[in-house]
Amino acid sequence: MRVLSRKQIVLCAALAASFATGAAAHHGWSWAEAEQMELRGTIQKISMGGPHPALDVATVDDGVWRVELGNPRQTERSGFVEGSAKTGDPIIAIGNRSLDRNEKRMKAVRITVGEKRYDIYPDRIQTN
Repeated sequence: MRVLSRKQIVLCAALAASFATGAAAHHGWSWAEAEQMELRGTIQKISMGGPHPALDVATVDDGVWRVELGNPRQTERSGFVEGSAKTGDPIIAIGNRSLDRNEKRMKAVRITVGEKRYDIYPDRIQTN
């Protein structure tokens, strides 16, 4: 059995902490505003891969936004799967925008494509 040196242990701990911090920042909600917004546009690109499926949505007045959905299983549970939407489809996304106002990115809690609604995070939808 090999024993790690003190330097190796410190290096491993630092590396583990950096991975944990990056994962929490990406997968949590801390990067997004608490208040929700509505974004209307047209789907320009669809990415169903991990870690989160995402849509690029072209808006009339504000350029292209990145709309992140839930993790692949969460998104699938909402009914939004490969083939549910295509480039050019109209979309309404409700979600939380990035705290960085220079970044056109939101985490969607609900999307509506055409007449079909997908509740990605039903417990997080703020109703007025």
